[in-house]
Amino acid sequence: MATSKLFGRHAEVEQLSDFVTGVRNRGDAWLIRGEPGVGKSSLIAAAADLAVAAQMRLLRASGSEFEADVSYSCLNQLLLPVHADLERLPPGPREALAVALGFRAGPPPDALLVCNAALLLVKAVAADVPVVLLVDDIQWIDRASAVVLSFIARRLDGCRAGLLASARTGTASLLDPRGLTEIVVPPLDDEAAGHLVDATFPQLTPRIRQRLLDLAQGNPLALMELPSTLVGAVHRTAARPEVVPLSERLQALFAARIAELPEPTRQLLLLATFEGTGDIRVLRAVPDDQPGLADLAPAERAQLVRVDDATARIAFRHPLIRSAIVAMSTHEERRNAHVALADALRGDQERRAWHLAAAAVGPDEAVAELLEDAAHRVMLRGDAFAAVAALIRAAELSLTSSGRGRRLAEAAYIGAEASGAIDDAKTLLTDARRAAPDGTGSLHAANAAAFLMLNGDGDVNTAHRLLVGAIETGDHGYRAEDPALIEAMHTLLLLCWYGSAPEYWEPFYQALGRLQPQPPEVLALASRTFPDPVRTGASALPQIDAILDSLPDDADPTRIMRIGTASVYLDRLADCRESSWRLVQHGRDGGPPRRHLGALMHLCLDDYLVGRWDEAEELAREGQRVCAEGGFSFFAWYFRYNRAIITAGRGRFDEAYALADEMSHWALPRGVSAAALFAHHPRTLAALGQGDWDAAFRHAAAMSPPGVLASHVPHCTWVMFDLVEAAVRTGRMVEARAHVEAMRSADVAALSTRMALILAGAEVLVLDDEAAATRLEELLATPAAERWLFEASRIRLVLGEKLRRARSPSHARRHLLAARDGFVAMAATPWLERTHAELRATKYRLTDVPSDGPLALTAQELQIAQLAATGLTNKQIAERLYLSHRTVGAHLYRIFPKLGVASRAGLRDALSPGPDPR
Repeated sequence: MATSKLFGRHAEVEQLSDFVTGVRNRGDAWLIRGEPGVGKSSLIAAAADLAVAAQMRLLRASGSEFEADVSYSCLNQLLLPVHADLERLPPGPREALAVALGFRAGPPPDALLVCNAALLLVKAVAADVPVVLLVDDIQWIDRASAVVLSFIARRLDGCRAGLLASARTGTASLLDPRGLTEIVVPPLDDEAAGHLVDATFPQLTPRIRQRLLDLAQGNPLALMELPSTLVGAVHRTAARPEVVPLSERLQALFAARIAELPEPTRQLLLLATFEGTGDIRVLRAVPDDQPGLADLAPAERAQLVRVDDATARIAFRHPLIRSAIVAMSTHEERRNAHVALADALRGDQERRAWHLAAAAVGPDEAVAELLEDAAHRVMLRGDAFAAVAALIRAAELSLTSSGRGRRLAEAAYIGAEASGAIDDAKTLLTDARRAAPDGTGSLHAANAAAFLMLNGDGDVNTAHRLLVGAIETGDHGYRAEDPALIEAMHTLLLLCWYGSAPEYWEPFYQALGRLQPQPPEVLALASRTFPDPVRTGASALPQIDAILDSLPDDADPTRIMRIGTASVYLDRLADCRESSWRLVQHGRDGGPPRRHLGALMHLCLDDYLVGRWDEAEELAREGQRVCAEGGFSFFAWYFRYNRAIITAGRGRFDEAYALADEMSHWALPRGVSAAALFAHHPRTLAALGQGDWDAAFRHAAAMSPPGVLASHVPHCTWVMFDLVEAAVRTGRMVEARAHVEAMRSADVAALSTRMALILAGAEVLVLDDEAAATRLEELLATPAAERWLFEASRIRLVLGEKLRRARSPSHARRHLLAARDGFVAMAATPWLERTHAELRATKYRLTDVPSDGPLALTAQELQIAQLAATGLTNKQIAERLYLSHRTVGAHLYRIFPKLGVASRAGLRDALSPGPDPR
């Protein structure tokens, strides 16, 4: 409907005009909400008119409840008109988007790569002419498309592209509304409703006119459609209460119109309804015994549908028409329509499988297998929710109870492990056991049960025993290609790690050794680097290099997360950062929370080691929030740990101890020994920061006794230096030397440059040996040592102290000043105070740095300030640092007063190095 014919919508049209203007100037994303028939589609059409008048390009799509389970079906509609522009994208994004949209065959692409590719495509088109994306009925779009559109909506600033979507009020939508401007469309007021009726139906008698206004309640669709049922009807009283809901009355009205159509036309409309995208090419490809496009004419003349010649798509006048078509069709008509569409979609296996499933009248193993294959494909691109839906339907179609049980068990496992749908997973697991009480599918069932136990009241020991039993009694023959077995092995690896005792690991190693022909590479890698890296990690170094080299091209979220886990104790998380950020962004945009959490864990650990402490705290809080919202209460302890070590390092001792106590209180009753051991790390750091050397020694020794690197307690390597320093400070030289010797015997230096640095620092603490100091200085001079900011700064502090006592103050000062800079960057106040004390002892006169000087900046603030000083915008800085532009703006708001500047223009001078006080 043209904008001039919209009655009572002057304010909304003005808002849409602002939207279109904003798109041309800066990009924007808006959401229209309203009841069915209130005029959302008319406002979308009005926006289209305004955009066309402004010489903008339109890309349109609409949600369909019959396509909601098919990944990327809505995105395919939206981007089909710019298919040729895919060639403008780089090869990686181009291939990913082409495969996701079904334009070409290939392995399932990474969801975040698809998001970025779709955004790049929109930006490429918008570079030529401003573009408006119009998506009607988003409450029915598929989850994968919703993730992409949510991603795009938050990144349109500055690119001359806009997204305008509509949704029914009172319905759930998968589109993330955060950051979208909302227009809520109310019913027409009495005056506007009267004008619409008078302009459209001037012949109505006063009584029928009033009856229409009373029934329609300001709903424009009802005002337009109800007169045909009222004219000629006898109404003795206009005040008679109306008990039929308006939406049902309108649907019945559309059904009456559809009933007047020829039979072939009704069948064609049913095909178009189930096809969902409106693509005429699909309808042309249906078998010859089905109605052809020529049969569409009566529906077009009745104004029930329209065909857009430019896009070759059919659009229904209103979604209630589709509902009416389905409601008045017979079972056999619906079945035949789905069979015909499946035949037309042979090149799209996922959509074909769903149509065959809809056509099935009973168990059908062939269709069940197609759906199971579709579930595995969508799982590879991170869509756990779609995978669960496909497996549940596959289970319903299974011929045998064992097949049903196996598929339900796998759905339960995915729901518990990946999607966070804990309550649904419990129900599915119960159904799986009921379907196959003989234990068929027990590996998936045991996997699901293990995760449900961890998130519930069960303990690690029970979950471990259950899973070991399922592996040892399964009929898998220890075949390494059995996916259920390998998933169970990865789960068992984590359960053993949580138990933190050698006896937990014995059945894992036994099963690993029996895998034929050999364990998969990531499982083999993790089995050497994660359980006991002190003894087996060095042997995996050649293997991890090859696997890390494959990460940039890896599209499997589960594999990415597991490679990160295998990298932790070889200090290779830096090689996983880019891939981890992809998973975090995917999670933020609606992807599975479990992968989101795993990536956050790895980023937090790396941030701690390299001194990005602001980011570590921010991501740890995000992790706790995702745990609470996503149903993963078990994993919250990881993020308490990450917060605790940062707060300890920054001198917020009460907070650090409280977080550590929370970890112990939660972990000990559940047998999560790993969490209880981890809790000693922040306590050790806090005690060191307070100068309580005896307490620090006791907490570090609780993780691993002096002189021993405890078996299968890999995190004891993170407190080796702490234990040696605390032992030296308390006069426990025998223990200190024994621990250094244990580090040497284990050759921890071979594991990473950080481990080599720690060993060299510990040797300097216990040896009166110039050669040890020389070795340490050589390591500190290498670029690799600069990466480990916290460890390097602490070791420089220890070395400076030793050099000062050896009456080499100028030599000591060089290391102490470097340590000071590191501690300032991390805001590690306790260590900074120790460093200042040592500097004063070297007769160095500390410069009085004002509180608003550059040294007051945190590491992240300094990084943002330096980038802003080069002229980058907040958005460009955010993209580089994987932050939101609002976070960057908030940091700059704090940075300006710290540096004593009023704007970005003063940053360069404020950050320029002054005279060297040394």
